[in-house]
Amino acid sequence: MKKNTDFLKIPMNRIIALVLMDIMAVVVASFASIYLRFEFSFKEIPAHYLERYENILPFTIAITLFFFVVWKLYRSVWRYASATEMINIAFATSCAAAAQVILCYVTGWKMPRSYYVLYWFFLFALTCCIRFSYRIMRIMNSKRNSMFGTAPRVNVMVIGAGAAADVILKEIEMSQYINLRVRCIIDDQPGCHGKLLRGIPIVGGRDRIVDAVQEYGIDEIIFAIPSANRQVRKEILDICKETGCKLRAIPGTYQLLNGDVSVSKLQEVEIEDLLGREPIKINIDEVMGYVGGKVVMVTGGGGSIGSELCRQIAEHQPRQLIILDIYENNAYDIQQELVRKYPELNLEVLIASVRNTNRMEQIFSTYRPEIVYHAAAHKHVPLMEDSPNEAVKNNILGTWKVVQAADKWKVKRFVMISTDKAVNPTNIMGATKRVCEMIIQTYNKHSRTEFVAVRFGNVLGSNGSVIPLFKHQIAAGGPVTVTDPNIIRYFMTIQEAVSLVLQAGAYAKGGEIFVLDMGEPVKILDLAQNLIKLSGYKVGEDIEIRFTGLRPGEKLYEEMLMAEEGMKDTANKMIHIGQPIEIDEERFMRQLEELKDYVALEPDDIREHIRRIVPTYLPKQD
Repeated sequence: MKKNTDFLKIPMNRIIALVLMDIMAVVVASFASIYLRFEFSFKEIPAHYLERYENILPFTIAITLFFFVVWKLYRSVWRYASATEMINIAFATSCAAAAQVILCYVTGWKMPRSYYVLYWFFLFALTCCIRFSYRIMRIMNSKRNSMFGTAPRVNVMVIGAGAAADVILKEIEMSQYINLRVRCIIDDQPGCHGKLLRGIPIVGGRDRIVDAVQEYGIDEIIFAIPSANRQVRKEILDICKETGCKLRAIPGTYQLLNGDVSVSKLQEVEIEDLLGREPIKINIDEVMGYVGGKVVMVTGGGGSIGSELCRQIAEHQPRQLIILDIYENNAYDIQQELVRKYPELNLEVLIASVRNTNRMEQIFSTYRPEIVYHAAAHKHVPLMEDSPNEAVKNNILGTWKVVQAADKWKVKRFVMISTDKAVNPTNIMGATKRVCEMIIQTYNKHSRTEFVAVRFGNVLGSNGSVIPLFKHQIAAGGPVTVTDPNIIRYFMTIQEAVSLVLQAGAYAKGGEIFVLDMGEPVKILDLAQNLIKLSGYKVGEDIEIRFTGLRPGEKLYEEMLMAEEGMKDTANKMIHIGQPIEIDEERFMRQLEELKDYVALEPDDIREHIRRIVPTYLPKQD
């Protein structure tokens, strides 16, 4: 029933026109076959063959139309006709020609043997011409508009001559709304150099990129090798970013496999593509083993790290996921995303402050989480330098209250998100995070809960990080501000950092400070320059870089470990364990009690109070 309905949806005038043209094609193919058989001489055709031609023609028309309907030649959208439609035409015409042979032998209206072969050839050729002529005219019209149209066209270079490039070229070729004109293709395979892909020349390998940009007047480069590993991607993009062209890329291999590749799905090339290393992989089974089927809570679940934790935890099928955040807009965004993506997920979203003792008590007693990821914190270094008391209240006292609730209600495992800024801190944010680590290690010794911390550096694209700032500055026309030409930082993508946090949680025995391997440090100046180039601008000409000087509490470089912590490896080479530093627990707990009362007075000298707790804290003097 559905097939008939679909058939009726096709405009009848189009079907009638096709049927009439097919009838004409049968008549022409039949006559041309016998006419060619007798060497283009009408007089040479015996009269009995002409009589048989007239007798079988109505039956041939009916049989042909029947097989054209069977092979759905009246249901295809011929403006997008492809190899599939040609195969259907081949089968339809072959069936029709075979049926004609059977008809001639059954009725006794035999024709010359070569007639049958010629008839199939002409019928196939004419049917293809009828079906593909619309597409051919569209392509010719598109090329005419490309050459003579008034709308400005963007000259494009495509990197890669594979399936992804073919899909992109096909869409550009067929669409009248895309103002891209592909001028050349680059591919590292020497065997395809000098050849054409959909009429576009493959001009050479990556060594030809810069010259080809000049030669063909390229405005935009499309990276169309979704299967390329991170190193190859970096090497090619490093060349492309020096051309001053806008860069875009196909997202990944799975989009190609799913048929989800199109011009609209092209993405801006991100700074992550220039890190030059493969994405970090984790043992999914280990993570699934301890998260799956558990009640998991994420504090600060609406933030950049917290929300990614929620996404990855949701994939590992927890019994319940509890998102806790004080900022309702962020919490709402991640809630809606997870509800849409995981409709079966048992999700609770709670608005609360980790500084509220009674609220924490209520939540832990009600939901009884088995695993807690504590990501709620003030983390912006310069802002916390201006509001140090708030850093203490939220980071230290907030963590302390959540830890107390986890201990009381016997949470199995508590994972706190820390930072490399906790190592020999020069800012209040890092110092408060070091106190949080000390809280974790102290409580672990006296609790059934396994308390651990995970320490890592800067996360690309996280809220308040340098990359979004640079992007906003570039979009505004500059200048891009860098504090110091020599400042360096460790970087990792949000997805990588959170994956390692989950893996570290699976390794936890209690009391560890897990240190994530961030790879080689990156100069912030290099990041700024690369991001300007990736945006299609020239450094110093289109976009200026301005040095502003180190901000309060900022270091030229960050450290991942204090000297006395040492290092121990885990099964994952990207995760290490810093050895606990012995502290006077009684004195430390007494200091926390004093701090709780003192910070409520909004003192001006809170840094000195924190320094007595964290001897390695050396505030920078203005």
